[in-house]
Amino acid sequence: MKFDGTKDYIATDDLKVAVNAAVTLERPLLIKGEPGTGKTVLAHEMAQALGANLLEWHIKSTTKAQQGLYEYDAVARLRDSQLGEARATDVANYIKRGKLWDAFTAEERPILLIDEIDKADIEFPNDLLQELDRMEFYVYETGETIKAKQRPIVVITSNNEKELPDAFLRRCFFHYIKFPDTETMEQIVDVHFPGIKKRLVAEALKIFYQLRDTPGLKKKPSTSELLDWLKLLMAEDVDDSVLRERDPRKAIPPLHGALLKNEQDVHLFERLAFLARRDGQ
Repeated sequence: MKFDGTKDYIATDDLKVAVNAAVTLERPLLIKGEPGTGKTVLAHEMAQALGANLLEWHIKSTTKAQQGLYEYDAVARLRDSQLGEARATDVANYIKRGKLWDAFTAEERPILLIDEIDKADIEFPNDLLQELDRMEFYVYETGETIKAKQRPIVVITSNNEKELPDAFLRRCFFHYIKFPDTETMEQIVDVHFPGIKKRLVAEALKIFYQLRDTPGLKKKPSTSELLDWLKLLMAEDVDDSVLRERDPRKAIPPLHGALLKNEQDVHLFERLAFLARRDGQ
């Protein structure tokens, strides 16, 4: 089955090619892009489109590769043995399966999402190389080898906070999700707000892309923030004329808190408004 996007997810042609190529090659699909470009959502939509179960492994700064395989709670076993618990005689009772274990032993081919891999230590990707290559690992405590029944579809996302090792990159099929252009963004908006006024969208998108193109902006607004802003504009029944006839000397658009997420960017637009007013005098 080919991935062609879903009714709730607008996938560009190059993204569709990347997904289907990774599935065909049976290599992890490494997805990079700005926050808010739909990297994590892609795995959910792939699962829906391909009829596969989704296993999610959300990476934190403290996450270790071993946790994806299994964790052995030796402290709990020692405590139980001291208390005379019968379960302490079986080491398997103290092994917690990780997401890779679940993916390897799934009856039907699942999708495994390793989300924001760049949050972890730099050694994290290297520590997963052998398991992702061989699709098996050894459990030392029980002496068993866990081998994949079939290769899961692996989707790995990164926000580019850290560079990933070359050896890891060689094993992946890479795709960078470009920020949507105006035409693609209109399609995304239509999916989320089918009845929205076209003129309101047109004016909102002009302001949105102007904000993103402003030099010195610390955090550019993302797609999800645009959708939040449009939802507020509709809830407040803001007419497109308010956006179209907006005084540039006021600079900051209405309900800007949905778009600008830190005080530096708000101050930037306040300074721009001040300069516009000064130049207009």
